[in-house]
Amino acid sequence: MSLLDHIHRCNAHAPARFRPFLIEGRAVGRVRRDFATRLAAFTATFSVHDDAVALAEGLATPEARTAAVREVLARLAEEGAVRPPRGEDYAVVTRFGESPLMRLDRGHVAHFGVRAFGLHVNGIVRAPEGPKLWIGRRAPDKTVAPNKLDNMVAGGQPAGLSLAENLRKEAWEEAAVPAYLAARARPVGAVTYCLESDDGLKPDTLFVYDLELPPEFTPRPNDGEITDFTLMPVAEVMARVRGGDDFKFNVNLVLIDFFLRHGLLDPDAEPDYLDLAQGLRAPL
Repeated sequence: MSLLDHIHRCNAHAPARFRPFLIEGRAVGRVRRDFATRLAAFTATFSVHDDAVALAEGLATPEARTAAVREVLARLAEEGAVRPPRGEDYAVVTRFGESPLMRLDRGHVAHFGVRAFGLHVNGIVRAPEGPKLWIGRRAPDKTVAPNKLDNMVAGGQPAGLSLAENLRKEAWEEAAVPAYLAARARPVGAVTYCLESDDGLKPDTLFVYDLELPPEFTPRPNDGEITDFTLMPVAEVMARVRGGDDFKFNVNLVLIDFFLRHGLLDPDAEPDYLDLAQGLRAPL
């Protein structure tokens, strides 16, 4: 598997299988046609047409939309058509930072193909022989990518938290990184991808941070999502990304971004260099 293969895999989807999802006439996501058929039964909440799925016009506030959609999804979860809610809401927006049009449980976001946001932190340790990265291994009971390798810290961006607040929360929960160390994390950009999953569509944006850590600090699992951490030479990380499927699918993109930003890929030697640089920012 090449580096570029990871980017292609994270952007595999068939647009023709989806209809736009509209709120107040604005396209905020995309609904797969088979799921739209199920939503058509709930006429008080959804207006389903051949070319679009819209929220009912009477749902005029974010709170009303959130409550109505949550009720429909609770019914569908009872029928086994969607997963049970995860108890964490995402803001439904067309642009990061704008006022939410509604909130949607994290477990149901892909069904509506709305934009989701998250953050990933590269835990870096400088060493005489070259930089190293703290790499976590995901727990075997994770719904997504069990037992795969992961960034030191990563998580979705819930509604109601700033990125800085979420970073501190995730850093402590996943890796026992104290707040004073987490505060040293530097925002270094974002990567985007649009992937079709079993549930629907994932147009995701991952805010990326670099956090240089002192050699004496060792992260430890704190909430059960990660089983252990390994301090891995960057050369080994690159070899594992380039050579296989050891990492969770979207973590490969964050790591390719790291390789590019830190000058670890040579544009004279890497034939896919420009495709990699451009492919990490898929239009959403």
